[in-house]
Formats: sequence, C-alpha cells, structure tokens
Amino acid sequence: MGENNGTRKLAIICSKGSLDMAYPGLVLANAARQAGVEAVLFFTFWGMEIIHKEKQKNLKVSTVGNPSMHMPTVLGGIPGMSTMASSMMKKKIDELDIPPIDEFVEMIHDAGAKLYACRMAADMMDIKEEDLVPQVDGIISAMDFIDISEGAQTIFI
Repeated sequence: MGENNGTRKLAIICSKGSLDMAYPGLVLANAARQAGVEAVLFFTFWGMEIIHKEKQKNLKVSTVGNPSMHMPTVLGGIPGMSTMASSMMKKKIDELDIPPIDEFVEMIHDAGAKLYACRMAADMMDIKEEDLVPQVDGIISAMDFIDISEGAQTIFI
C-alpha cells in the first residue's frame, strides 16, 4: 500500500475477536477487493483470535453486556447462552451462504488483501507467527501499519 498514488485504499483495524465482530472487517475487505480497492487488515488485541490457528474456528457471540442482544445482562451470563447465540448466528450465516471465518480469511487473502498481526498484541499474548493462519502476511508494529496504510480510508472495528 504505502503512499497514495491515486489508487483507492481501505485499512481496517480489527480489535475484537467475537464471532459477531469478526465479520464486519472481513465483509468490508471482501467488498473492497471486489470493487478493485486495495485492502489491508490489521489485527490487534482480541482481534488476533480471528487469525489464530487454534482459536479461529471457535469464535463465539458475546452475550454479556451486549446491548444488541436485547436481553438483560443477567440472562446473557447464563451458562450456555453464548454457545446458543453463536450456534444461531452460525446457522444464519450458513443459510445466507456466507463463508465461515477461516474460509473468508483465505478468500480475502487470495483476492489480494494484506493481513497483518499487531506486534505489541502478539508479544503481550505470547503469540508467535507459527500460531497464526498462513494467510497472515506478517507481524508488524503500529508504526509499520501507519506507513503501509498511508492515504487509506481507515476503519476501526
């Protein structure tokens, strides 16, 4: 990406790793690539779960403290509620023919989007490059991301 040479660019910072928060960044990156817009995703803090080999397939919907669940917080904390909500969301995603997270990440990367993990978050969580899915283009610093995303429209999720 780097400097702006007239090409449209989209930089997406993915900071949350719940199932419902993984899709917005992936959908936007996919739409950007389909429109011929350069796309770079920067996964930081809990967003690292989206690109973590062990955790990627087990993302869940957060039911506690999620006002969009339209239920009292105390109900969201009932054992199994997050699993039930996650199952319902996965079923709907499948019905709509939206790919699961792992396939979506691969599809976006294959379409030319760049995926980077945050160096500080990786160090804090003892995550190594070999812990991440092969579509990750590297672990970079925030300053590297700023350089890479120069001139891009930036979205923080």
